[in-house]
Amino acid sequence: MSSIEETIKKLEQKTKIIRSYIIKMLAEAGSGHPGGSLSAVEIVTALYFHVMNIKPEEPYWPDRDRFVLSKGHAAPVLYAALAEKGFFPVEELWKLRKTGAMLQGHPDMKGTPGVEISTGSLGQGLSAANGMALAARLDGRKSRIYVLLGDGEVEEGQVWEAAMAAAYYKLDNLMVFVDHNHLQIDGHVEEVMSPEPLKDKFNAFGWHVVEIDGHNLEEIIQAVETAKGIKGKPTVAIAETIKGKGVSFMENQVDWHGKAPSREQMKKALEELGGVLDA
Repeated sequence: MSSIEETIKKLEQKTKIIRSYIIKMLAEAGSGHPGGSLSAVEIVTALYFHVMNIKPEEPYWPDRDRFVLSKGHAAPVLYAALAEKGFFPVEELWKLRKTGAMLQGHPDMKGTPGVEISTGSLGQGLSAANGMALAARLDGRKSRIYVLLGDGEVEEGQVWEAAMAAAYYKLDNLMVFVDHNHLQIDGHVEEVMSPEPLKDKFNAFGWHVVEIDGHNLEEIIQAVETAKGIKGKPTVAIAETIKGKGVSFMENQVDWHGKAPSREQMKKALEELGGVLDA
């Protein structure tokens, strides 16, 4: 088995763990957003367990790479990755959305180690990431900044103001992933307010654009490596994904945008995910 094959195999196992955490924490909370959390698992897993230069024991290490979850309602995928990486105990996941708990419904940079920016108001994450990328350049640091946008989120005008600014300032230490799962809270993205053609729009704004399968770990990693070699412009990976990926009764179902599974549904989902976590 080659080195990349071994890496992919280990990452695939992590994706099962991350998905299982998402399902269990949402069932324990009784509320939250499974669909868009599950669609982003491979992207977040590749970043946290292969790509990013970070130190869980030193969350605010100045030279760290940074991840901005702009679609903040998908907090469960971020929390799952942070816990599995060692930023805080896994047991904190089961307190999600509880009064006084560390982990609330949207990421809180003041209360959760590893969260770089508080998000939840859609459209704002890329602007914050631009500032991080500019600061890294001014400080002479090698840090890279990664952002996850939802495809429904890119209906927000601020995303395009930030896209224009990122290209203007030639932020080649910035990479965006668009989680292109085609569903948002009100239905199909293309029917609510289609942002297409995304590739042409980002190209027109001066970005380097790649299109990938957002559930293919090897393609995700290759996109990151490509981005590292692009000079003078930011990179966006438009990642085709499936909302609710990995759980049969959630896949491509808009009803699972913001609904927690019952205990029985949790058990079924965890079984589908290979029983890596007890119900």
